[in-house]
Amino acid sequence: MSQIRERGSTHVYKVNKISKEEMDEMTARCVYEQPPFCSAACPLKLDVRAFLKAAADGDFKKALQLYEKVAPFPLVLSSGCEAPCEGKCRLGEIGDTVSVRAVEAAVSRFGEQSRLGGVFRSKKRKTVAVLGADLFTLFLAGELEKKAYPITVFCGQTDCESYLRACAPFLSEKDFAPELKRLKGKDIQFEFNCRLDAAFYEDKKARFDVLCASEAMTKALFPEAAVIPELMFCEEESLVCGSCAGVLDTAFGAKKAALTVDRLAQKLDPRNMRGSEGACGSKLYTDLSAAKALRRVPLGEEGYTKEQAVEEAGRCIACHCEECLKTCAYLKHYKKHPGLLSREIYNNTQIIMGDHPLNKAMNACALCGQCSVVCPNGFDMAQVCAAARRNMVSTDKMPLAPHEFALLDMLFSNGEAFLARPQPGYENCRYAFFPGCQAAAIAPATVKAAYLDLSERLEGGVALILGCCGAIADWAGRTEMEEQTRELLERELSRLGDPIVIAGCPSCAKELRSFCGCEVRGIWDVLLELGLPEGAHALERPAALHDSCGARGDEATQKAIRTLAAQLGCELVDTLCSGDRSPCCGYGGLTAYANREVAGEMTEKCLERSDAPYISYCMACRDRFARQGRESRHILELCYGTDAGAPPDISEKRKNRLSLKNELLQEVWLEEAMEKKLDYSLAFTGEARALMDDRMILVEDVIAVLEDFRASGEAIEDEDGLLVARRRVGNATFWVKFSREEDGYLVHRAWSHRMRVEKREG
Repeated sequence: MSQIRERGSTHVYKVNKISKEEMDEMTARCVYEQPPFCSAACPLKLDVRAFLKAAADGDFKKALQLYEKVAPFPLVLSSGCEAPCEGKCRLGEIGDTVSVRAVEAAVSRFGEQSRLGGVFRSKKRKTVAVLGADLFTLFLAGELEKKAYPITVFCGQTDCESYLRACAPFLSEKDFAPELKRLKGKDIQFEFNCRLDAAFYEDKKARFDVLCASEAMTKALFPEAAVIPELMFCEEESLVCGSCAGVLDTAFGAKKAALTVDRLAQKLDPRNMRGSEGACGSKLYTDLSAAKALRRVPLGEEGYTKEQAVEEAGRCIACHCEECLKTCAYLKHYKKHPGLLSREIYNNTQIIMGDHPLNKAMNACALCGQCSVVCPNGFDMAQVCAAARRNMVSTDKMPLAPHEFALLDMLFSNGEAFLARPQPGYENCRYAFFPGCQAAAIAPATVKAAYLDLSERLEGGVALILGCCGAIADWAGRTEMEEQTRELLERELSRLGDPIVIAGCPSCAKELRSFCGCEVRGIWDVLLELGLPEGAHALERPAALHDSCGARGDEATQKAIRTLAAQLGCELVDTLCSGDRSPCCGYGGLTAYANREVAGEMTEKCLERSDAPYISYCMACRDRFARQGRESRHILELCYGTDAGAPPDISEKRKNRLSLKNELLQEVWLEEAMEKKLDYSLAFTGEARALMDDRMILVEDVIAVLEDFRASGEAIEDEDGLLVARRRVGNATFWVKFSREEDGYLVHRAWSHRMRVEKREG
């Protein structure tokens, strides 16, 4: 059988690079990182979601720390904040919004203030003066103190108490004392009893790098000026002015002014490099179907108690979009949303040179497209991972190991096990039955029964094609192998008279439609027209129908399968995530070969939807579920009264394909088939057979090792008296531990690795 060489063997035909603009446009569809609408509405950019979560957990210290990041004087802000966040709360669509402002006030009152002072902070060298006593300059002084500037406040008041009363006259007596304590605890110098006028300004400007004042204070300093600009500066002096309406607007103006001061102090243009400021929009999607429309906790005159604040904060549903993570086992396994994972795969595929650490992640995706259905914006990880695989293959950066066995299996299906024959008595046929490689490997008796039935009941002749449609090469990113497969099938279909293809697998039907010029129909559609064959029956108890990911977006096929199941008399139970939202069984995209852990999680994700037996219309799905111990039947088994039984191992799958081909050649086309027979007996222990299936070692690989041993006599004897022989087959070295029996060999263990073992002479 043909082998595939490791790396360097694939002709570099094209590097399908995705531009940064294309990737940015693609990742922009993922709204996972978008802020919730409440946070987006806050110009100070408070993380409302995290803040309410901490408050709901009773962790008022953490909640206060989050609030102090945007509010240097939290009691002042919470006392007068206009709370635009509440108007954007999604709970307002079904009931009362969360009273964020009242929770902020409670957190500011009951939260433990951070003890981190300015003593151990590294001070900046530029000095700043703040002139006047009003709300703007209070917030500005607090913002600059956080930025570690040496600050001096000049005001006409007599002490800190009178200064705070002048800045925040609306502050209640209950909140005044703790806020005064907070003010005194900040690293801010005060000079009281100052007469603030133009002469004072001229006197102080030489002592400070930046001078700041509100618009009202500026008018007092320069009463003769016709226009007071919002911002003016020159080489010797700087003046920052703020004119704001409302407490929140004033706090935001002070935050912007502090950034301006910071840039002026660094002699940078304050208009550049400011980042995103103020309220913004959000495209975040939030599913409200499970949200509870609870009433707002009543607010008393004294505000919330700590317990009431915890209860009210607990009403927050923490708006977020995890639609794909909830349904996709692949994304859940890597704990990354598709926007982030796509960027990482893009960087590793098209920017980093050499081997890439995200190979396993990009190869673990089932390419099933479920994410594109559940995502509100249609983000498709399959597009990203498929393009990444093709790029890695085309540049010889993709290791062969993850997909080699599947690719060799495809070559076997389209080589030694391939068959394309017209129905006896016909040169050209109106139809061609294409059951798919997995059906022939897992349920050969079902394939045989289906072909004999179709050839008997359809007029115009029914050809048979046993082989692989090329989906395996497509999933592996091996474009050249896919093209070769397509050329083979197109050539055979042309030779058969370009018949209507009857596909036995939805993935095969999808793949064939993508390149085949012939009409492609599903066998389910044909059986609905012909009627059920003799022996058709239903399962004896209710069953769950699993929709193949190959039928995603194919409503006609999904409907036809359900109609066929109803005609069989099947009682189907409803499951979550059916139809287009159905998850992949773990076989698609070659996940079962590249990452067994993720494939297993995918299978479990499918099976957790119901405890009932599963009916599928993809033979790979049937096999995956049966391997997991669940009763599983393919709908064609029910139609033709067959039962494939326990899942075959990988060697039995190869044998089934060959046996089916040879059996049909003998019975239908009356041709004698050549079967290879050993001139010695070969047996396996149960452990050996299980290990071989797990490690993807075929019986023919073991035979190759034993044939080499028989020719050379080379083997080593272990401590148990068993012989160990090896042979290089393709890209791997296979080892077999065996014992001699009376007329042959008993294999006890088998393993392989990709290193070479060379014999030294002498």
